[in-house]
Amino acid sequence: KLSDAEERLSGSEREEDEDDAEAALKKEVGQIRALAEQKLRRFQSVESGANNVVFIRTQGIEPEDLVHHILEDMHATKKKKTRVILRMLPVSGTCKAFMEDMKKYTETFFEPWFKAPNKGTFQIVYKARNNSHMSREEVIKELAGIVGSLNPENKVDLNNPQYTIVVEIIKSVCCLSVVRDYVLFRKYNLQEVVKSKEDTQQNPSSLTEEQNSKVVKPEAVEEEKSSNEVKEENN
Repeated sequence: KLSDAEERLSGSEREEDEDDAEAALKKEVGQIRALAEQKLRRFQSVESGANNVVFIRTQGIEPEDLVHHILEDMHATKKKKTRVILRMLPVSGTCKAFMEDMKKYTETFFEPWFKAPNKGTFQIVYKARNNSHMSREEVIKELAGIVGSLNPENKVDLNNPQYTIVVEIIKSVCCLSVVRDYVLFRKYNLQEVVKSKEDTQQNPSSLTEEQNSKVVKPEAVEEEKSSNEVKEENN
């Protein structure tokens, strides 16, 4: 049995211990809440590992729908809403950037769009950054084969496909998405999608590199002809 003085002393010690425990518990709960809020942020920047590439992680948002909505709005209003962003590409799935991993992952990833009874025309666009061990031709061939195996009625269309499979490889990570209106929205280029048809016709720089390499201006041909005629006359 404890004396009254000892009981009072031990009682005050218990209260202090309870206060310390309560404070520690509150602190721990606060840390957990802060961590949970950080994890549940709708948009969070993630280091991409490549120059000039910003990667934004989303929470509770479908990336394809969000980016398509932004581009659809810009295409309709022709209002330029960004000064420094060139392209905005959604990423719906990621896997290791090795052929076997990509084949295994895409067999199920492509199903919502291409597995029978679903079908559609498609094209595959590929870009690699800070990665040299992947072959563009091999990736496109293998992925096109997987799409065909899901439904033989899926056909390649390089001019105006219903779906565009975007393959972006950054270091050792493969980022994948299946997007709509890729041609209409100028390859998801935020700078080009706001331009009118007149601007595009007047500004040849808006043509893609592929188009520039294939376009031959009639004026240039005429100038070449005239210069050859002058040379012949001089001779």
